[in-house]
Amino acid sequence: MKPYQNEQDLLKGLALGDKQTIEIIYKDHYNLIQSLILNNNGSADDAKDIFQEAMIVLYEKVRSGRFELNCQLKTYLYSVSKRLWLKKLSTNNHFVSTGVELEQSFPVEEEVEAHERRDAEFDMMEKAIASLGEPCKSLLEAYYLNKQNMQVIAAAFGYTNADNAKNQKYKCLVRLKKIFFAHYKNGTDHE
Repeated sequence: MKPYQNEQDLLKGLALGDKQTIEIIYKDHYNLIQSLILNNNGSADDAKDIFQEAMIVLYEKVRSGRFELNCQLKTYLYSVSKRLWLKKLSTNNHFVSTGVELEQSFPVEEEVEAHERRDAEFDMMEKAIASLGEPCKSLLEAYYLNKQNMQVIAAAFGYTNADNAKNQKYKCLVRLKKIFFAHYKNGTDHE
């Protein structure tokens, strides 16, 4: 499979200490590890530390020359990070359990898949917003992202009053939902 071949190239680059390879691995996999740590009593600093430790483990394994990746790189990094994090939690008395219970509480493949689905949905929403067009895109951003009230939006967009701005916002939301679910349906049809 092509992803495995690409990942083999990444592992070779990592073994050589190639800075660009390390940046690619970080960019592609850090968010998954950060989500794991943040969702399990950790902080952003904890996530950075755990990811760094997982990268060191991977680097040392790859440098040994005996390492064989038999899963996706993200699954490997997730599994190592999970174990490192659980070890840290247990040493800090945040979480005390047996190994079997730990494995059951963090199903690696399911967590990775859920994170990927969430990312794909965010990507589809970004595409839907991008294809929404003006003034809807700016109006929804003003209301939801910039937290502007309807009076401010009415004045900024030239509506006669806040009720008209509110009606237009509703129409824009309906259009956005139609576009999103068209993208979503098309995205899931290919799986």
